[in-house]
Amino acid sequence: MDKDKFGINFFGVRNNKKSINRILEILQKNIKNFKIYLVIAGTDTSQIKGISAAGISANSRKKTALADAEFFLTGASKDHKYKLPLLNAGVTPALISFVCSKLISASPIVVPLGIPFKPSFRHLVIEDQFSVPARSLVTGKSMPRERVINLYKKGIEIGEVSNKPILIAESVPGGTTTAQAVMQAFGLNVSNLVGSSLFKAPRLLKNKVIQIGLSKANLRNGFDSFDVISAVGDPFQAFSMGLLIGARLAKQPVVLSGGSQMLAVILLALEFIDNESKKDFIENVFLATTGWLVNDDSLADLLNLINEKYDISLVGLSSPLNFKSAKYKELKDYELGHVKEGVGAGGLSILAFLNGSKNSEIVSLCQLNLEKMKELGQISLERDS
Repeated sequence: MDKDKFGINFFGVRNNKKSINRILEILQKNIKNFKIYLVIAGTDTSQIKGISAAGISANSRKKTALADAEFFLTGASKDHKYKLPLLNAGVTPALISFVCSKLISASPIVVPLGIPFKPSFRHLVIEDQFSVPARSLVTGKSMPRERVINLYKKGIEIGEVSNKPILIAESVPGGTTTAQAVMQAFGLNVSNLVGSSLFKAPRLLKNKVIQIGLSKANLRNGFDSFDVISAVGDPFQAFSMGLLIGARLAKQPVVLSGGSQMLAVILLALEFIDNESKKDFIENVFLATTGWLVNDDSLADLLNLINEKYDISLVGLSSPLNFKSAKYKELKDYELGHVKEGVGAGGLSILAFLNGSKNSEIVSLCQLNLEKMKELGQISLERDS
């Protein structure tokens, strides 16, 4: 793993100094130019007991993405409409994303998909109405293929007309499980590599539900990315796959800010495009994440599996952000392996560092905003809120 002068780690294929400098130049030149999309999505996979830490109960996980998006846009506010869910440990990564987005003067765009409640904040309407979440992947029929294609088309339309680089972030409770299912559908042995918002990934449970889902899906020879998303995926994947492909058709760099969920989107896109286009496609596509997510090296191994499968050189970057000096348990929990990533925390903190922010500044602002959200009652105290 290579490290640059900002403390950013580069992982995946071995990178020389020239390629690292090229990536940094692209990112630094566009720090305040990125069009940032936070895609929030619902899947009933999140309702499986023990599958996700994005809310302490199944009921609270139904509104986690809404609360994340609201905080990402407005931060601590007495006028908040959604309470952030109570977690067993840590605090929403939207806290990091909000702080870092302000440091780079970003204006994020929220895209709600399969969220059964109309958001009270500004957002981009993609589907004609606020539709139901994807069904649980254990059904083998997560979404109608028609809906998947429609979401993909909306994504590609937006990406194709973009005149700016794009950063994609997500908040999808249950999303690491649908990501793993997608990868396994395409033959990747990732059962021990895909992470989780939980301190200890529930690998046995994930493997069990994925096996059930893929068995019921009964994907035939010649299946494509739409078939896989329709069987075991989620709305985020369908739209983001289109957004990624569209942006690359427009020759724009794309940063996918997250972990395994973003790698699943990249894999879906690679499966969809022609073989001869893959290397050019991936040239200015970057995975950006937090250091907490790559600490055990599984994400790097996962990225390398995709590089080997498609003979490409996808590069991953991890943020140097750490909470070792933090005074609050919720932040120190990140150092213990809780929460790890989400809402674009990795990519946005990397941009903040490249913009000149120091670790102490980000930590201080996170603590200040954590204090405010507590004072304003923005974190639920109910175990089933």
